[in-house]
Amino acid sequence: MSEAAPVGTVLEVDLPPVPVDPEYAEFGGRQMAAKYKLRQSGARPPIFEYARLLWARRHFIITYATSTNRAMYSGAKLGQVWQLLTPILNVAVYFFVFGFLLNTSRGVPDFILFLVVGIFLFNFLQTAVVFGSRSISDNLVLIRALHFPRASLPLAATVIQLQQLAFSMVIVFIVAVSTNQEPSWKWLLIIPVLVLQTVFNAGCAMLVARMGSVLTDTSQLLPFIMRTWLYVSGVMYSIYSVTSAHHLPRIMLWILEYNPPAVFISVVRNCLMTVPPPSAAQAAAVAEAAKANPKPTAAEIVTNGQNLYHSYVGSLAQPHHAWAAIIIWAAVVGFGGFAYFWKAEEQYGRG
Repeated sequence: MSEAAPVGTVLEVDLPPVPVDPEYAEFGGRQMAAKYKLRQSGARPPIFEYARLLWARRHFIITYATSTNRAMYSGAKLGQVWQLLTPILNVAVYFFVFGFLLNTSRGVPDFILFLVVGIFLFNFLQTAVVFGSRSISDNLVLIRALHFPRASLPLAATVIQLQQLAFSMVIVFIVAVSTNQEPSWKWLLIIPVLVLQTVFNAGCAMLVARMGSVLTDTSQLLPFIMRTWLYVSGVMYSIYSVTSAHHLPRIMLWILEYNPPAVFISVVRNCLMTVPPPSAAQAAAVAEAAKANPKPTAAEIVTNGQNLYHSYVGSLAQPHHAWAAIIIWAAVVGFGGFAYFWKAEEQYGRG
């Protein structure tokens, strides 16, 4: 038996040389990967292949969104009831401030219905954008543990808000019936409008998700941006009342009318609400109550009545080619946000 080597002795062992594949030595690793059909882990696929992968993960997106939605209220005693209470309380607050204190309902028919449509549709956009901005930064553990299309996360954030909008639309239809709006075939047109807005919101969510993955302060800045967007979108007031009372430049009129949230909201309002023309006696009574001149002439009463009636109907006016506008907004922002997010697919989750 040979004696053991002293501790600390360095042994030199002659190992046989490792054989090197001549193809690898000659052509390199990329050619070998191509030969054996190997792909780089986490590499960005072509955009249409990426879309196909997302469609294949549609069940994961819906399930993830549904479970997250349920978990939001799991700690509350009322649980999922808050999905109905939250929009009701929001409407109550906005109606008290803008309808009662500030009296912005002047000239707007069925102001409570006018208000709930604006609040719910804008809230759908706002929450999808805010939650989408955090969808990457809040899920780094999941991103680093599993390989899946990262766009699934901002899309899931949009689906969560779409599910909550479904509860809000129940409130909208209840308010519509309670304010004597008669159901008609136009109500069915709300479905394609919401589909187009979902595409628009998803594009916005993916756009800010990429920004938020690099600059985490994005989610802190967005509430201020969204609040400004809220106040210029005709959510709590009639854009017609602003444009008709002030001589604004043509470009400002175009921006106000074709602002994406404003045009989506105006189309839904027109699908849901109808304004019956008032009689001559009603127009004269409205003019009499709102006149500035204590002793108007008959001609002034007729003129004021016509102006107020046009303001009454104008509160539901939508811009020309509104349907074309929402289709264009959905296509441009939806595909643009998707392409912008896809370009950085390899960067998400890296430290």
